[in-house]
Amino acid sequence: MTGKTFQSHEAESRERCKALLEIMRNRLTTRQFHPGCIVPRDHYDLILEAARHAPSGANAQPWHYIIVTDPETKKKIADYFVEEQRRRAKLKMKFPTPNYRGLETAPGLIVVVADFRFTRAFPVLMDGSDLDRQYHENAERILLQSVAASTMSAHLAAAALGYNVWWVTAIGQETAQKAMRPLLGVPEELSIIDIFCFGPAAKTPYKRWKKKLDEIRSWDRFDLKQFKTLDQIDDWIKETRHKVMYRDESKID
Repeated sequence: MTGKTFQSHEAESRERCKALLEIMRNRLTTRQFHPGCIVPRDHYDLILEAARHAPSGANAQPWHYIIVTDPETKKKIADYFVEEQRRRAKLKMKFPTPNYRGLETAPGLIVVVADFRFTRAFPVLMDGSDLDRQYHENAERILLQSVAASTMSAHLAAAALGYNVWWVTAIGQETAQKAMRPLLGVPEELSIIDIFCFGPAAKTPYKRWKKKLDEIRSWDRFDLKQFKTLDQIDDWIKETRHKVMYRDESKID
């Protein structure tokens, strides 16, 4: 595309970008959904059609989505996470955990499954060497990025349909896998990565704090003014994390 041709389409391109940014800015999280909403089947199809077109390493598309509509299954999923919340409290992690009971109120609930065997499709040696281990670690990152890209595409499609969303990620522990696999009929070889909930919010959701553009951007080389020491990160966790996780950005000190 020549510079002249690109410029002739710039206004149209900017409008498309603005429309997308509007959806992204309004992709608001809620953890308590309004009762009585039934998600039409074609909405699930539209959401997963967006997920289907996400990029993935080696075009492996190592994801699968399980749509959960059964109220009893939703309750059992919520029960597990409530119990996980209690375990965290006993371990004194001091992590500001949300109320997972809201999971069973979600009109739309999709479980995200990944097949880590597809790391074999990425650059690996398969000889058990130390170098092979390094490549396998990178392959896992590639796979997780791929599934995250697909999941984010689904979130944006749900937001475009007017839903509020909830990305539930506290499911990596083996205890979670053992609890969820039989409940959802997931084979042992596959991993449940996260849960995607969506629907109308029970109360008006709020926009959470985001870093300013200058705080996440460098030109050509990393801006060392943006580097944080480990002590600074620990201070942020202690003083700020609990504010930015669950507060309206307009109410952040």
